Amino acid sequence: MSDNVVFSGSLLFLSLADVFQLLGGNSCTGKLTLHSKYTPDPGIVYFAGGNPVKAYWGTLKGINAIYGMFGWTDGKYYFSDEDIGTIEPDIGKPMMEIVLEASRGLDDGRIARLGPEHLYHYDRLETGEGSELMPHLLPLKGPPVDYLYVTGDYVYPDGAIIVREGEYGKWLWVISEGTVKIVRESHRGIVTLARLGEGCFIGTIRSLIYGGDHGRSATAIAEGNVHLSILDTEVLHREFISLSDDFRNLLLSLDNRLRPVNDNAVDAYMDQFSRGLPTDANIEERFQSTTDLFIIREGRADIIGKGPRDDVHLFSLGPGDVFGKIPFMAFGHEPLAAYVMTSKTFEADVLDSVALQKEYNNLSHTFRNFVFGTATNISMTTKLFYQLLGKT
Repeated sequence: MSDNVVFSGSLLFLSLADVFQLLGGNSCTGKLTLHSKYTPDPGIVYFAGGNPVKAYWGTLKGINAIYGMFGWTDGKYYFSDEDIGTIEPDIGKPMMEIVLEASRGLDDGRIARLGPEHLYHYDRLETGEGSELMPHLLPLKGPPVDYLYVTGDYVYPDGAIIVREGEYGKWLWVISEGTVKIVRESHRGIVTLARLGEGCFIGTIRSLIYGGDHGRSATAIAEGNVHLSILDTEVLHREFISLSDDFRNLLLSLDNRLRPVNDNAVDAYMDQFSRGLPTDANIEERFQSTTDLFIIREGRADIIGKGPRDDVHLFSLGPGDVFGKIPFMAFGHEPLAAYVMTSKTFEADVLDSVALQKEYNNLSHTFRNFVFGTATNISMTTKLFYQLLGKT
């Protein structure tokens, strides 16, 4: 395994389609390695600028190898930041075309599934506060820490509460060693929303921008001894202020997705999620674009996810929020995995995606990783929500 692994996790939680979209949305270059106990051969995919350019799995090569790997329902993935200058490409299709074609192949049975009959497993761990939902997951791992932004280091012992749900504070940490469990409380016990490893951030965009005026949306608990680095939020805040209004609105809109998706997961775990769709909203074809990005000027946009059994209302967005095709990230919402319903009085403008992509490319290494981590958390929690919803 390469020493340059910057992103890793479990296919039981993030499908290969999710992984491809996260790597593609962030224009990643390097090697994706897949391992599964259901096959003796690893799967290897090389990426250049977010697009897969070469792949092999056993005797399969190129696009056929990738389509075969899309059938893996259980396994581990590792993405390493590597120079692939000597790699001879054998794939000419862009990432999204591959994802869409592979998804169709899975739906119609042309791509065989490789993994357990039950695609998701849970353990109930009895604790003093009730049962705890713990997915069988590898901790998500992020990019290496940029110590230019670090102002201090802290060590938390096993079981220590790093931050508690509902507390206020503007601190932003990055995990330099160990694993942190992100949980929410419910009347049925504790729900584990994510397990974060080295390079992942603890804190949200709103906690960075609004500091003590913004309550924490979940509790973070150390698993084993955890080393955290606290980041210089003043520097990151100045970088945020220097961005365009549209880009700032986009970043704040990410938080307006993460919190309700967390709420949905808890509600699904407690079997209290309402499956009804809005009755006072319409579907306008122009807002289902697979290429455009919109900012809401007036009214409400309801994001409707394509759930495991039927369509579900994920959350609502309001004036200043952004929806549609974000050019540098994908997290399992619209335009491919969800659609948009709008209130009767609704106005939205098309944003300049090219300009936003340039701003994203010019972000500092740490800020860009922070944005990437937020998108990954949205994707992970959406996946968890669907898994829980499918069991109720």
